[in-house]
Amino acid sequence: MKDGNLRSNIHPGDAVAIILKKDQGTGALTFGRVADILTNSPNHPHGIKVRLADGSVGRVQEIY
Repeated sequence: MKDGNLRSNIHPGDAVAIILKKDQGTGALTFGRVADILTNSPNHPHGIKVRLADGSVGRVQEIY
């Protein structure tokens, strides 16, 4: 499985699991396809922030 902390591993259209800000306490994941990559730096210790096709914004935990 690819590392969700590296921007180079994430591309628009990828199927991913993200954690929403409101779910950080529970760890609940949201699944969808990447529409936009919001983090500009090449890596982030908590995951690259993306916007999914449905409009949800969160940090990538898993890439499929």
